[in-house]
Amino acid sequence: MSTVTTTPTTPRTAPSRAHTSRRGIASFARDTGIVLVRELRPVLHDPFSVLFGLVQPIVFLALFGPLLVGSLGGTTTGQEVLGGNVWQWFVPSILVMTTLFGTSTTGANLLVELQTGAHERMLVVPLSRASLLVGRALKEMVPIVAQSVVVVLVMLPFGFELHPAGAVLGLVLLAVFGVGIGSLSYALALAVRKQDWMFWVVQQTLVFPLMILSGMLLPLETGPRWMQVASDVNPLRYVVDAERALFAGDLTASTVAWGWVAAVVTAAVGLAVGIRTMVRTTD
Repeated sequence: MSTVTTTPTTPRTAPSRAHTSRRGIASFARDTGIVLVRELRPVLHDPFSVLFGLVQPIVFLALFGPLLVGSLGGTTTGQEVLGGNVWQWFVPSILVMTTLFGTSTTGANLLVELQTGAHERMLVVPLSRASLLVGRALKEMVPIVAQSVVVVLVMLPFGFELHPAGAVLGLVLLAVFGVGIGSLSYALALAVRKQDWMFWVVQQTLVFPLMILSGMLLPLETGPRWMQVASDVNPLRYVVDAERALFAGDLTASTVAWGWVAAVVTAAVGLAVGIRTMVRTTD
């Protein structure tokens, strides 16, 4: 009579939740990098587009800045709001404006890809939908950051004070906010892809009121009460205030914390809306 011996087997353990999460984050980062590199190639082959993007902020600084100095610089209210250095108040506003204009128009690039069929080809590539949005939005932030650095360097001889730590944090804050605005822009492009002219109608209708009600160009403290109340629900206002504090070197100001809240919420809402819109349009 023979006996059969069995070797005990060690049960396989399922991968831990932390390991799965790390692997998911690594995969998302890889996919985002692939999309970012793909989107940056045309920019690298045409660097003049980045230089051309400097025209608008330089024009605003050259023409609008002296008006601020002349109209508010000598008044008591202007001194209280703008402080001793008008450029310290205005330059961060221009950087936010550049980010807002640059990222809110990114959906126009997607409309071109929809017309040429490039977007459909990207959808069959094994990349996460979130990486398609984040990679494209970050692509817009790369030239914007480069333009912001140039603007700051240009303004240094005119009395603008540079605080390196605050400037770096300010650019990171703009990148987070830009991802949210860029994702919303892509969602808008997908929603109106059959009537692409609607993209510019909605974009222009929303951007300019948000910009004015943020106190970006003129201090709202001198405006009517209804504008001040409306600005309280404008997330762009908190980003603008945070940028002014950061570029002034005040890293612990309460306005900085509120600016981060506004930027993170905008990014979260933008990604959620953008991914949902992309999934629904490809089902």
